[in-house]
Amino acid sequence: MMKEFKMRKIKFVVWIVLVFLVLTMLNSFANSVQTKSIKSPGITNPNPGDIWNAPGIGMAFVFVPGGCFQMGSNTGDEDEKPVHKVCLDGFWIGKYEVTQNQWIKIMGKNPSRFQYGENYPVEQVCWNDVNEFISKLNQLTNISFTLPSEAQWEYAARSGGKAQTYAGGDDIDDVAWYRSNSEFHAHEIGTKAPNGFGLYDMSGNVSEWCKDVYASNAYSTPLSNVPLIISKESYFVHRGGSWVQKPGYVRTTYRQKFTAFYRYGDIGFRLCIPYIGQ
Repeated sequence: MMKEFKMRKIKFVVWIVLVFLVLTMLNSFANSVQTKSIKSPGITNPNPGDIWNAPGIGMAFVFVPGGCFQMGSNTGDEDEKPVHKVCLDGFWIGKYEVTQNQWIKIMGKNPSRFQYGENYPVEQVCWNDVNEFISKLNQLTNISFTLPSEAQWEYAARSGGKAQTYAGGDDIDDVAWYRSNSEFHAHEIGTKAPNGFGLYDMSGNVSEWCKDVYASNAYSTPLSNVPLIISKESYFVHRGGSWVQKPGYVRTTYRQKFTAFYRYGDIGFRLCIPYIGQ
């Protein structure tokens, strides 16, 4: 009896060890698969302004190097004050606003008011619509697309935090479609001059959704190393101004807000991808 009991005990121990080994191997395999997932463009040590074309979806992304800048404006509206230091890691951002053709490829239908061509920016999309698009795009491509944070957006628009009134300089007609030159409609992407990073239409054409919840006092208690505002407020930030707005609204530091359900023919977006060092 004792010998039989010992044999059963040994078999039980062996069985436990085997189960443990199998589970360990499965976990290792899962982690390996996850590690191989493409979360960011596989470019080693990109230079400022380098371009990466996302395969299969026709989107070009520009590398914006990390750095610190003085965010906001002491001469702008109250919610642009005070100017404060923000530091960011490098990231990739869309060279252009997302187009109607790109939206149709993922979502199937075109919600835009100005359906003048496939290279016009998609508009009449609310913050929730955009995040549904991003979710589907991420599943399709296995790339971690996202909206830019408000800080990322301003840093990129100002060509790395330079003192530029508009994205690309101080001559609004050179860089932006806005109320005085747009003929009251959106225009094809990339038809105005780019900014210092080679990004188009960050001032004017369509205003662009950001990831952040809007807070009027966000700059009063800034999080310099975590520049993303998340709260229970119901408004989300959009930046850059649009074809229907006056010059003051297309400034690089001007902040706007709407609910997550708001749609209009002058609001679109561009995408962002975090940079993961290779």
